[in-house]
Amino acid sequence: MILPCLFVSPAENMGRGVFTSEKIKANTIVEIAPVIVMNDKDRKLLDQTLLHDYIFEWDIKKCCMALGYVPLYNHSYSSNCEYEMDIAAELIRIKTMRTIKAGEELFINYNGDWNNKKKLWFDAK
Repeated sequence: MILPCLFVSPAENMGRGVFTSEKIKANTIVEIAPVIVMNDKDRKLLDQTLLHDYIFEWDIKKCCMALGYVPLYNHSYSSNCEYEMDIAAELIRIKTMRTIKAGEELFINYNGDWNNKKKLWFDAK
């Protein structure tokens, strides 16, 4: 499930990103995406490809590739959304943490918690 108001568009200095064409209220689930779970052996292969930048840590010694728009949400330490992993159902949900204006980009924090300021492996805003 992806809200129909979401769209992918170029994001300044970040490649592509996820944006909204309509105002979205705080605490709204904007996307529920299935994931493809991979084991440690697969992870070692993925780490040698560009896909390494788009996977999520998943359970112990596993990673996953989320489908839908999830891999395209850019990072911000001041994110306006958070992601929640449902290990049993093999899903990731994206939820707004505040009201988002029409035309605004939706961000997640790659640290897992929407307000976690821990430095990442790349230079981020």
